[in-house]
Amino acid sequence: MRQSLRRSCAACAKSKSSCDLRTPRCSRCIKRQVECAYANEPSTGPATSGWQNRASTSPLDGSGTLTNYTFGSLDPFESYPQTRLPREHVQRLIYTFLHKIAFQYYPLDLNATSNPFLISWWPLALGDPALFHVSLQTACLDEELLAQKGFQTSELLMADSVALLRRKVEYMSLAVQDGTMNSVITLATIEFGKGNIKVGEMHVNGLKKLVDMRGGINAVRQTSPLTARMVSWVSMLIMGHPQFETQDDFGIGDGLPPIPEWQFDSAALDDQLFDLRPIEVDYAVKNVFNRLRNIFQRVRNIPFPATQLHDLTCFVIHRLLLSTPATTIPLPSPMTESIRYGIILYMFIAQGPTYYSHAVILNTILIRFMESLDQLASTPHVYDSLDVWFAAVGMVASAGTAHHQQFMKRSRDIAAALQLDNFGDTLIHIKTVLWLEKPQSEDLFRSHWGTIFNPTDQSVVSDLSMSVSPYSSSVEFI
Repeated sequence: MRQSLRRSCAACAKSKSSCDLRTPRCSRCIKRQVECAYANEPSTGPATSGWQNRASTSPLDGSGTLTNYTFGSLDPFESYPQTRLPREHVQRLIYTFLHKIAFQYYPLDLNATSNPFLISWWPLALGDPALFHVSLQTACLDEELLAQKGFQTSELLMADSVALLRRKVEYMSLAVQDGTMNSVITLATIEFGKGNIKVGEMHVNGLKKLVDMRGGINAVRQTSPLTARMVSWVSMLIMGHPQFETQDDFGIGDGLPPIPEWQFDSAALDDQLFDLRPIEVDYAVKNVFNRLRNIFQRVRNIPFPATQLHDLTCFVIHRLLLSTPATTIPLPSPMTESIRYGIILYMFIAQGPTYYSHAVILNTILIRFMESLDQLASTPHVYDSLDVWFAAVGMVASAGTAHHQQFMKRSRDIAAALQLDNFGDTLIHIKTVLWLEKPQSEDLFRSHWGTIFNPTDQSVVSDLSMSVSPYSSSVEFI
């Protein structure tokens, strides 16, 4: 049987129905109890099974996908779903998506042989008209932003994407497919980027129902890691707060799971590390701080994959925001809240933007961080390494915002009080609190402290809160 990119079994093709390409029999043929025959071998793995049986499917192994894609390989331009755009335009958008958008949306993996948007997302899109249109839309928006001549084509693709999705969600087995969920979360980001906040939130609320039908976010993750990661992360960015619970410290529950390193036994406190034990901090925050520092200490000399950092970042931010006091009575401890929001900001910095700009939620967290620090400063205390860390995180996180000057002033005051006059001594204080060794990390923080110790240095500090989005054509990440 020769391999091709045909996207349907014979029965589904005859009835002009969508086929999920499961082997040896697709879901529709199983339901109708008819023979399922493929005229050609499907070139990609099967789509995720429906919610009814929740059977675990094998992850795509890259066989027959566009993993090693070069323009024109596997003749993809003759095998994609139909659109209302001219053939040449579609081919150009495909090229843009595969060579640019995939890496902008997922800068965690710049390898064409492993980037999940190439080995997982794109094969699904070739067999899912809705996801295909949504994918083209991201590439089209990128083109139209550069051209500055309006968004006529992307609006056409948006209308068709929505129409195709509405047809899919009429059938539960199609509604809970990975392609459907990927399409919905991407449309949500596009609407959010346009300023259509309510529409974006509506998409997220609908998506949460699909996740529930799949058995929860962790169940989705078992068969579709990219879908689960994108849904949990982007839904939080759009809504401004977590949309899914986390598992407990031992990995029990239906929510977002901790990474395996989360359960490592806490190492004895290094004498050179800042001791948080004497400080009164709520257990939920202190627990995250201690486990996080333990992980960072353990991975100093071993590789820490970017996807692992992304999973850790998503889990930590969800856990800390979910444990925020529901009321302000009694008033939460300013030290607890300063550490809470300081950790969240540091994790945003350490990971960098992924899928979509985190500028909106980052600004919200930054304001809460400043309020907590102001409350903390209202009571006299002696500056120490924790204050240096607060100032350092605040300066980096606030780059390019109206809050940056306030953190600059705070940093100058702390440096003067501790008689710090160079970045080397300052970095020692920072690293004793919470620090992940990464390439360029020291340079990033040095660039900000350089203006503190050398006021004549007016070098421009990049806005680290920005990332690629449907309305941003450049990528800046840490």
